[in-house]
Amino acid sequence: MTAHAVPQRKARKQARSVFTLPFTILVALVAVAAAFVSYVLWPTWPSAPTPLDAPAIPITVAGVLFDVPPAAIRAAIQRHPGPHERIDLAFEWPALTPPRPDDKSADKAVDPENAAAAAAERAEERLFVTIVGLGAVLPPLERLRTIYPRYIEAQAGAGPDGLAILPFRADTPYEGEDLVYLGTDPEKFFARCTRPVRSVPGTCIHERAIDAAEITLRFPRDWLAGWRNVAAGFDRLIAQLHPQGK
Repeated sequence: MTAHAVPQRKARKQARSVFTLPFTILVALVAVAAAFVSYVLWPTWPSAPTPLDAPAIPITVAGVLFDVPPAAIRAAIQRHPGPHERIDLAFEWPALTPPRPDDKSADKAVDPENAAAAAAERAEERLFVTIVGLGAVLPPLERLRTIYPRYIEAQAGAGPDGLAILPFRADTPYEGEDLVYLGTDPEKFFARCTRPVRSVPGTCIHERAIDAAEITLRFPRDWLAGWRNVAAGFDRLIAQLHPQGK
């Protein structure tokens, strides 16, 4: 009995070894493949953001190429070339240049009494821009044609210099906002604007699409009084960020 048991145990060990070796090789190959994929997909941007005084850097959003001045990028983590899910920018108005670094010695000191006024004054002089991928969201012109008409009031009011103002109805996604557009050609210029509430001024957003990227421009509602110059400034800024042929 003993003489037969020993060879059987050896045979079982050999069989386990035969099956274990291919499994070990397979696990090793999977590990190597996973490490390679992780290396390829791991973000490769530099750890330090691009200096503020550097020239415009190439940034892609939803596959669309933009030339962006680093000083205009609001978040340091976004201040590097390459692909981004979104970028947040700010520009001085009407110069359309990146904001200057705060120079506290150049202006009067900001204290609790004038802090709110100082912040409002700076906001009046800045244009805020966000660029993101459209994804499944309809382009702005399609929203103007098909989405907004479902939620607006029936009667439009007159705005400055040929603009029309249509309030959005209550209990809609745009409650508290107005659709402002050129009465004779809404697609030429339109914006969604909040209404002033107490000491909070109204703000507007104007949206445009370039291929699969959406550009949102945020500005004070008071600028609508000179909307033609505002629209022309938007054209110049977008031409700077996305030169023709790129």
